[in-house]
Amino acid sequence: MTKPAPGTAVVTGAAGGLGRAIAAALHADGWPVLLTDHDGEAVARAAAPLGGWSRPLDVRDSDACAAVAAEAAGRGGLGLWVNNAGILVTGPSWEHDAATRRRVVEVNALGAMNGTLAALAVMRAQGHGHVVNVVSLAGLVAAPGETVYAASKHALIAFSIGTLADLRLAGHRGVHVSCLCPDGIWTPMLHDRLDDPGAAASFTGTLLTPERVARRAARLARRPRPVVSVPRWRGAQVRLLDALPGAAVRLAPLILAAGRAGQRRQRRRVGASGD
Repeated sequence: MTKPAPGTAVVTGAAGGLGRAIAAALHADGWPVLLTDHDGEAVARAAAPLGGWSRPLDVRDSDACAAVAAEAAGRGGLGLWVNNAGILVTGPSWEHDAATRRRVVEVNALGAMNGTLAALAVMRAQGHGHVVNVVSLAGLVAAPGETVYAASKHALIAFSIGTLADLRLAGHRGVHVSCLCPDGIWTPMLHDRLDDPGAAASFTGTLLTPERVARRAARLARRPRPVVSVPRWRGAQVRLLDALPGAAVRLAPLILAAGRAGQRRQRRRVGASGD
């Protein structure tokens, strides 16, 4: 029998893709889930089979994040907050204008910080809770072709681990912060990237289903850990590259060639399935 969830869960970016899959996995695990997304109509449709609880949310708005945290806390306490909302841009860093760079950092890094801090304001007061930040492997290694995206994810993982340390130093033992770092996931974020050379890094390893990552997120929600990579071996691989930056730069052409081969394989799979 599933153990009752310790409060309610909030998932951002939950209108589709990984966010919707995480919300479904948490719902199946016994969590009452509040689904949020900047697209209010889409997230309402996603929430319908999962209890129907949804709210529009722009994670860049810290006051809006605080309001969602307070609403969730009003239904038995805020047990879990999953920062999943994110956007991907590809190509050399110098090809992005200032507005694009700002938008990526505001959503991927500052938006997750807003959600984390809104959740922690409730969790610290109630003495328990868990924030899960969806970072991706791009937070563990510099990903050529996805440089601005990776920079935003590096900021998030540093913020997450540092905040966890600050919680422990302040005596908060029942409040946790975890980072989930999956490999490339076949979601709408990558559906139109099969011919994009800038996205090749996302196809260099194991292309995951959102359901597989969502199951791991649900387990992580129950058993907090500072950093979890999916699959585990890819986390070790990219950490090695991160520890040897000179070698990583020299190997970049081979790594991206492997990614382009991965894009071709996925293109054939999609064509064969008709999706």
